[in-house]
Amino acid sequence: MPTTRELISQARAREEAMARVDELLASASGTAHDLDGQVEATVDARGKLLRLWLAPSAVNLGERLGPLVVEIAQAAMREATQDGYNKVALLLGEDMTSMIEQMTGMPAPARAEDDDPGMTVEEFQRLREERLGSAPVPAPASAPGSSAEDEDEYWDTFDPASLRSDR
Repeated sequence: MPTTRELISQARAREEAMARVDELLASASGTAHDLDGQVEATVDARGKLLRLWLAPSAVNLGERLGPLVVEIAQAAMREATQDGYNKVALLLGEDMTSMIEQMTGMPAPARAEDDDPGMTVEEFQRLREERLGSAPVPAPASAPGSSAEDEDEYWDTFDPASLRSDR
């Protein structure tokens, strides 16, 4: 059980970290572009357009250009929001960031139901092996004499922070 001094120190550290949240959010940004590379937009976490680039061929889009710019700016905004949450999570931790998401009613885009979940570990390994032209690496076999106690010890010392966050 933490001592009173440790609790006070933890509270002060959290207070200082919370004071930095605004600074972190001010530095967050996101960039997006269309599949054809005709439109690219960069926005900050507050939605301010920082940069808009149009390829010379974008003039050929006619009436579709306006809606495409809006769509790209919205995608950039999602990236900026995610960047902000990523920075805050590194400072405050996952639990506090999740609480901020709940309080604001703005969940991290990576948590959106329609978000692309990315590739599986197996798919990544397969593509890596294809790219490198290497033979598959077999899974490590259990060492002789390993027991449930060894596995329990592993999980007792396992640090979940070593896993990739969904952010």
